[in-house]
Amino acid sequence: MTAPPSAWVERFAPLIAAGGPVLDLACGGGRHTRFLLARGHPVTAVDRDISGLEDIEAPELTRLEVDLEDGSAWPLGEQRFAGIVVTNYLFRPLFASIPAALKPAGVLIYETFARGNERYGKPSNPDFLLTPGELLAMAAVANLRVLAYEDLEVTDPKPACVQRICAIAST
Repeated sequence: MTAPPSAWVERFAPLIAAGGPVLDLACGGGRHTRFLLARGHPVTAVDRDISGLEDIEAPELTRLEVDLEDGSAWPLGEQRFAGIVVTNYLFRPLFASIPAALKPAGVLIYETFARGNERYGKPSNPDFLLTPGELLAMAAVANLRVLAYEDLEVTDPKPACVQRICAIAST
């Protein structure tokens, strides 16, 4: 059974243009891919292992199996999306490419682990933990308008330190 979508993603997904294409970056088992498809979005799901998507039969789904960290160019070329969802994934070299892949008024919904999470277990490597304000800095460099931002400890679905942002590309 697939985990439910993140409450952060559920909260801000309605801001994505109805029927607009969405990128689920580092999609994992596809919990957000399923959620976004059910909301009527065509979804491009990208991960190095897309086997978790095998049970999805939807013509609106594009699967892309690619290692985002192998040094290759951004795998989506000039494609632009009405929404981009990233959860539980951090690879800083993509920080310029992610917001650049938004259409005008496109919505970025990003949530991942932050410093302090090492006391709860994995990830504990600083390479995979955001520093204070790091998502805000990414949004500022990309000239995104921040709608919501949090840097906090959560207990659900398990104790963790997270940072999350919802931001919109300029029109």
